[in-house]
Amino acid sequence: MQLRMWQVDAFTSAVFAGNPAAVVPLDAWLPDATLRAIAAENNLSETAFLVREAEGYRLRWFTPKLEVALCGHATLATSYVLFRHLEPALERVVYQSKSGPLTVERDGDRMVLDFPEYQQEPIAPPATLIEAIGMAPLETYLGIKLMAVLPDEAAVRAARPDFSKVVTLPGFGLILTAPGTDCDFVSRFFVPQGGIDEDPVTGSAHCQLTPYWAARIGRNALHARQVSARGGELWVEHRAPRVRLTGHAVQYLEGVIEV
Repeated sequence: MQLRMWQVDAFTSAVFAGNPAAVVPLDAWLPDATLRAIAAENNLSETAFLVREAEGYRLRWFTPKLEVALCGHATLATSYVLFRHLEPALERVVYQSKSGPLTVERDGDRMVLDFPEYQQEPIAPPATLIEAIGMAPLETYLGIKLMAVLPDEAAVRAARPDFSKVVTLPGFGLILTAPGTDCDFVSRFFVPQGGIDEDPVTGSAHCQLTPYWAARIGRNALHARQVSARGGELWVEHRAPRVRLTGHAVQYLEGVIEV
């Protein structure tokens, strides 16, 4: 069987930056084992699969190890493919997903994702967290992900987490964040639990970051950077109980895979 596939760099306007995602449109769902095998073969943070339904599309995301409930950068990449190649007249799409309906719309040369916000509660930093990042965070929060607030951008950039300890922490992955030097806030995200030591740019992490920074800064619309080696840029807005994530995407590859 031949399937069309695109690889798109998300949350960037230039190739070789942002977060690469594979996008594979399907006529009908293949067995989950096949979807997992394709994602493992691609070996990207995420491979997105979409199927046309009576009312829009259903969207699913797989890391090289497992299916996840929400993925921002692969949703952005999918929307780029949909708007550019599959339905170029479309201005807005609603995806059905494990996280409920997700709306994406064009905004000039950018796209806007409407995602659920992630609730979190302050906690005392686990001892393993301090060991994992080599410092005590200023604040620690636990929601779907564990979030550690560091003093400044330099500390976030310099962090070299011990992944053998990160994988034992509560929550699905570790966010490190701090005020930015040329933006409102910066972050990095580590998720060895999902087969990704460091995710280059993470939309779902900003579902947890955005409400925190909006409250701390006192402004709902913010400019963010994820300061991984590849780097990425997002414009975020808190509209409780939702978060809007805006970014660019750029195509790297178009081809056909054999399964």
